[in-house]
Amino acid sequence: MAILKKNLNRQRAKNSLIIFGIFLLAVLAGLLDYPIVWNKGADWLNQKTGLNAPHFFNLPFRLGLDLLGGAHLLYEADLNQIETTNYNEAMEGVRDVIERRVNLFGVAEPVVQINKAGGHYRLIVELAGIKDIRQAIKMIGETPSLDFREKRAEAETENILADQKEAREKLEQGLPISQEEMYLLAQDPYFKPTLLTGRYLKGAQLDFSQQTYQPEIGLQFNDEGSKLFEEISRRNIGKQVAIYLDGVPISAPVVQEAISGGRAQITGQFSAEEAKLLVGRLNAGALPVPIKLISQENVGASLGEVSLAQSLKAGLIGILAVILFMLLYYRLNGALAIVALLIYAALVLAIFKLIPVTLTLAGITGFILSIGMAVDANILIFERLKEELKQGKSFSRAAEEGFSRAWSSIRDSNVSSLITCAILYWLGTSIVKGFALTLAIGILVSMFSAIFITRRLLNLFQGTKLENYERLWR
Repeated sequence: MAILKKNLNRQRAKNSLIIFGIFLLAVLAGLLDYPIVWNKGADWLNQKTGLNAPHFFNLPFRLGLDLLGGAHLLYEADLNQIETTNYNEAMEGVRDVIERRVNLFGVAEPVVQINKAGGHYRLIVELAGIKDIRQAIKMIGETPSLDFREKRAEAETENILADQKEAREKLEQGLPISQEEMYLLAQDPYFKPTLLTGRYLKGAQLDFSQQTYQPEIGLQFNDEGSKLFEEISRRNIGKQVAIYLDGVPISAPVVQEAISGGRAQITGQFSAEEAKLLVGRLNAGALPVPIKLISQENVGASLGEVSLAQSLKAGLIGILAVILFMLLYYRLNGALAIVALLIYAALVLAIFKLIPVTLTLAGITGFILSIGMAVDANILIFERLKEELKQGKSFSRAAEEGFSRAWSSIRDSNVSSLITCAILYWLGTSIVKGFALTLAIGILVSMFSAIFITRRLLNLFQGTKLENYERLWR
């Protein structure tokens, strides 16, 4: 008997330690979700005591277009000049260029997706929080520009840098500068343009060295481009020749020898993924794909704020209704489920921030739906617990059997939901993907919450007087 009691105390101590760790994790997640609570307390403490208590890490939620406001743009690509076998490669290259363009424009986390509708290839561009939509549309619509540049002489580079420094100092002092100085500020001090541009490049492809098996990038020029490239390579042996896309350098290989015949290779310490990305960028400039804006939807920031407020209000009402139902119907079990549910919500929101997940109205809907599924798992467990207690089993045995027998139902229902989420994410548009992702994350955490957290909370009452009050559990 003494040994049994000792083992029980050891298990309870271990369970209490685990629950303490869970609550500590939940508190940290809650502070990450809403750091203003910690920050206000730190400010008050610093003011009263003179301490220098730090603020908690403030990571904002990433809001989608429908909540933050912005523009949803739909472009159709003109692929008439592209061979059918190069359609996907050309579209991926253009998508990469547009992503870099809107990033340079200052758009936070743009969404750029390729969409195929029948025989039409389209680009979906979502710019959340964009202010100057006209300028963004103009920048996006430009055809990618690829050109080759050769290294300037060291003295020429130093002169340009000195002149640029002087022009910038004038601007900082509010002094007027000439058109020539404005042009000088836009110049690249290290490389100068040549006549060789993307229009002379037939294409680029990913190859692998026969000796080292390292990835290489193969370039093929047309007849005129072959002559230009041979001249450039001949006068730059041992020097860098840079490749620029939309005015941004994407590669600067060193010329080993004069290259004739219209074929060249770029070698180096590339990973396969880096080489593939470079090939896509080269082809984006080598294979011009004009795109035409066919649809534009603007979402105002004020409308987004109203949508967010209404969504949060609806979610809060739903959670309060669930809490009330669980307390009235399941009593102490319901109270434990509510604690597990609050921990669940804190963890999921923290995960949304850390990944980060772009929250849209559909995404918030997925999160609220996952809360219902989390409660559903607890209900299955509690109903099984009731049945076991009615059969006269002890609380400890009933809890063990309840979790064991409810698990198969919880597993099957959640796995089927996860499969649905995977299909929606794979085939859906950006809005549907947001719903599928938030729902899938919620389902995974809800399984952890129901099976692990709720179980640990129930284990606290094993061996206590409360386990004998069946009205609390039935």
